[in-house]
Amino acid sequence: MRLRPLLATCGMAILACVTSDFVQAQDRVSASDAAFIDMHTHPDPKDARASVRAALETMRTENAGIVVLMPPPFTFADTGRFEAEEFLRLAREAPDRLVVFGGGGSLNPMIQESVRTGEVGAAVRARFRRTAEDLLRSGAAGFGELSVEHFVGATAYQSAPADHPLFLLLADIAAEHGVPIVLHMEAIPHDMPLPAPLQSPPNAAQLRGNIDAFGRLLAHNRGAPILWAHAGWDNSGYRTPELCRTLLRANTNLYMDLKVDPAHPGLQPLQSAGASGAIRPEWLALLREFPDRFVVGTDQHYPVPATGPQRWQAISRFLALLPDDLRAHIARENAQRLLGRSMPTSAP
Repeated sequence: MRLRPLLATCGMAILACVTSDFVQAQDRVSASDAAFIDMHTHPDPKDARASVRAALETMRTENAGIVVLMPPPFTFADTGRFEAEEFLRLAREAPDRLVVFGGGGSLNPMIQESVRTGEVGAAVRARFRRTAEDLLRSGAAGFGELSVEHFVGATAYQSAPADHPLFLLLADIAAEHGVPIVLHMEAIPHDMPLPAPLQSPPNAAQLRGNIDAFGRLLAHNRGAPILWAHAGWDNSGYRTPELCRTLLRANTNLYMDLKVDPAHPGLQPLQSAGASGAIRPEWLALLREFPDRFVVGTDQHYPVPATGPQRWQAISRFLALLPDDLRAHIARENAQRLLGRSMPTSAP
C-alpha cells in the first residue's frame, strides 16, 4: 500500500474514533441536561437563508436551544464584509431559537479605521454611536464580534487598543442598553515578538501588550457585560487559567465563552489531542471558582463544514464531562441572564 492512501486510511480511523468519543460522552447525560445556548456562531452571507436553515436543522442534533449568530470582525478592506441586517430579518421567523448580534461588519471596521488614521473626533464618535444604536433598534441583542488582536485566519490581521476611545464608547452604549459585547482578543501580556509558528507578514512582527488596556476597558463602565471570546482556544500561548482567574477576580463585568476546537486544541480544557479526554484540573478549578461567568461559544460556522468532528461536538463532550452542579450554569443559565431570555420549552 502506498504511503498517502495509508495515511488517509489512518486519519479516517482516528477521525471515526474521535467522533465516536464525542457521541458516547454526549449520551451520558440526558437531553435536558446537555441542552445549551450557543453564544458565538457565524453564518455564511452568500446564502443567508441556507445558513439560518442549517443552524435550525443542526440545533436538533447538537441539542442547542438558542443560537447566537453574528458577523465575524471585518475591516473596510474586506471584500466579503457583511453586517447583521439580513440575519436579523430571517431570525424573526424563529425568534425563540435565533438571536443576532451586530457590529462585526460596521463597528469593528470603524474602530480599525480609527486606529489606522488616528481620527476619533466628535464626528467619528457620533457616527459610531448612531451605527451602534441603529443595530439595536433593528433587533440586535448585543455587539459582536469585535477585535482587539486577531491573527490572520478567516479574517485579516487586526490590532486595536482595548481602551481605544471607540471601545470605551461602545461599553457606555452597551451599559445603557443592557447588552453584551463579544470581543476577540489574543492574550498578549506585554510587548513581544510574534510567537512561532505564526508568520509575519501577514501578522505583525511585533505585538503590543493588551492585558492592561483590557483592564481599563473593563473598569471604564462596570455596567457593560464584556464577553471575552474563545476561552480554551489560544494562539499566543498566554491565555492560561491563571490569567483568566486574575482578570475574573478583578472585573465583575467580565464573562468568557468556552470554545473547544478538535482541529486546533491550543490551551484547551480537555486533556487529549482532538479535544477529548477528561477536563484538565486547572480548568475545572477555574470554572468552579467562577460558575456564573462562563458560557458556551462554539464558533461554529453555518452551514457546517462537510468533514471532520464539529466544534459543537467538542463542546457537547465538554458539557457532558462537567459536574452536574456546573453544567446548567455554563450550558444555559449564564447565557440566559446575559441575553435576558429563557430557553425554549420544547426541542427545536
